[in-house]
Amino acid sequence: MTVEEFLQAIERILQYKPLASIQQFVLYQSWLGKTYAEMARASGYGNDYIKEVSSQLWQDFSEAIGERVTKKNLHIVLSKYQQDKISQQENRLQKKFEGESRLQKVFPSLFSMDKMEFPSGPVPLGSPLYMNRPPLEELVCNEILHPGCLIRIKAPRKMGKSSLLNRMITHAREQNYQIVYFDFQEADEDVFASLDKFLRWFCTNVSRQLNLLPCLDDFWDTEIGSKVSCKIYFEAYLLQSIDNSAVVLALNEVHRIFEHPNIAQDFLPMLRFWHEQAKQDETWQKLRLVVVHTTEIYVPLKLNQSPFNVGIPVTLPPFTLEQIQNLAQGYGLDWAKNKEGAKRLVPLQAMIGGHPYLVNLAFYYLSQGEMTLEVLLETVSTPTGIYNQHLLELLNLLQEEPKLMSTMQQVIATDEIIELNAIAAYKLESMGLVQLNGNRARASCELYRLYFSQQIGL
Repeated sequence: MTVEEFLQAIERILQYKPLASIQQFVLYQSWLGKTYAEMARASGYGNDYIKEVSSQLWQDFSEAIGERVTKKNLHIVLSKYQQDKISQQENRLQKKFEGESRLQKVFPSLFSMDKMEFPSGPVPLGSPLYMNRPPLEELVCNEILHPGCLIRIKAPRKMGKSSLLNRMITHAREQNYQIVYFDFQEADEDVFASLDKFLRWFCTNVSRQLNLLPCLDDFWDTEIGSKVSCKIYFEAYLLQSIDNSAVVLALNEVHRIFEHPNIAQDFLPMLRFWHEQAKQDETWQKLRLVVVHTTEIYVPLKLNQSPFNVGIPVTLPPFTLEQIQNLAQGYGLDWAKNKEGAKRLVPLQAMIGGHPYLVNLAFYYLSQGEMTLEVLLETVSTPTGIYNQHLLELLNLLQEEPKLMSTMQQVIATDEIIELNAIAAYKLESMGLVQLNGNRARASCELYRLYFSQQIGL
């Protein structure tokens, strides 16, 4: 959380009561851990005045959230307050969707398709549009109960990784596990400047999410190195602070780290080592690791160092025809119910390969009554087709890297599986454009083969 975000959060908690400049100054300095004497020297105000302003602030803040707030526990209380708000919101959403599902069965006319939200981001908890892909949901929810487990969820972009992860996290919360969640796409680029900076950023974030004060300097030792310091910090401080519970460390978009080999070559083996420590150390059994990524790692690692050949692998497959048919009914497309409906969906499956996002997009437009399935398929790769924006985004990404465009040209030029270099294979798979078997690739669906053949001029 930046200082600006922190100040905005305080104003929201205080019901948008505007903060005076001196109040903002005190909050800013308190967030940075400054003493009242240091604040007085920096501002030119007297020490007693600074304390008086601070005292009123902590009193207002305490009354607003119903918990005693002081300068010392400011970080912890705010983190806990925000986590509680998130949990309450998730519970409200869950109850809302459960209630709507019950009402929809009794009063289907109340839920017209013009209220359907455009497919974007993870499918909300409780949504009838979430398609189970057995046995994946049961597998991850059972595995997270095992001490010291490591779960690896892999799939290209927009295949449903975050939706599955959110349901696993909800299940873990129901077991009273603590949750630490990272999305590495949110990390600033300078975080990856060095391993030491990255691991300190990592440990600080874990501390905040566990409502613990970061005290890295008490455990960090340059003589023994960053990795060992990080291990000691977890072992002697973070995990020791968790009583009779477990912590789920969910690492989303881990492929972002692949792009920084100087970090990946140390961080990824470290995760594996922690997982292996759990086999012989009860302290490490409290930690449950979940690693989510778009593709296999291309950073060179020794076989006994990689976290990607241990633990439970979970690969998200495309939707089957039956799942596509069930989803169509979730969108209110009654014509898809029986065997005849399934036959009508076969050409759609053949065109988009059961890709969850592409399937949802098709059913969204069909549910609006703006076109028929036949028209959708006829215009599928044209500028007037429903996938035009999605396809343009992929085309722009390829055009930014001519070598990658050339590689994609090789893929679509033949119906045969061709071999690619590791980095090109990684990038194309993470974009969802190819299916890989090792480094051997083919276009992931007919839509991409058709569109890029037209664009590249084959």
